[in-house]
Amino acid sequence: MAAGKFITFEGGEGSGKSTQASLLALSLSKQGLEALLTREPGGSPFAERLRALLLDPMTEPHAALAEALVFYAARADHLERVIRPALAAGRWVLSDRFSDSTRVYQGLAGSLDRKSIDALEALVVGATMPQLTIIIDVPAEVGLARAAVRRTATPAPARAGTIADRFEGRDIAFHRRLRQGFLDIARDDPKRCVVVDGLKSREEIAATVWAAVAARFLAGAD
Repeated sequence: MAAGKFITFEGGEGSGKSTQASLLALSLSKQGLEALLTREPGGSPFAERLRALLLDPMTEPHAALAEALVFYAARADHLERVIRPALAAGRWVLSDRFSDSTRVYQGLAGSLDRKSIDALEALVVGATMPQLTIIIDVPAEVGLARAAVRRTATPAPARAGTIADRFEGRDIAFHRRLRQGFLDIARDDPKRCVVVDGLKSREEIAATVWAAVAARFLAGAD
């Protein structure tokens, strides 16, 4: 059995990653292809518990290295229990965030050096890298405004009312560094990464994503 395909969606807060991952799963299903939707941090029961800790605005301040270690602990379990078994079974895996987010949030926009992230990446991720990464790019101000609307529109307990999580609540300079960090990754790895204009309509973005996926994996697909 052929191994499945691993596609990740990246971008700043409020960029629309989750929506586009779901739309791609629907498009794949129309082609008779089964796709597993997952997310980071999270994706497995243990990793979801770590997600709650990482995003909780009441979590005590801690060093960037400590935070990255928790992210990679969640990622190790997610890979072992969800991603690698699905790929081995020939399923497509669509993940809302993966290791590029750690490189940007804790590294390029944070304070953790690249050498430490590279070491964690080699230990935890190894060869299980995405074959395609869709980076949905929006200005930081736009993304944060969307995230605020999403918080108020999503009922508890799925969201904690109008309280921003630990990352959404960071200052605008941090979020601008996030945006640039993702663009830097795309510039440095153009074979893997595709940047999509997140200011376009949901349908236009979905069409661009599908075109990138079809060109990479489904030659001749409509």
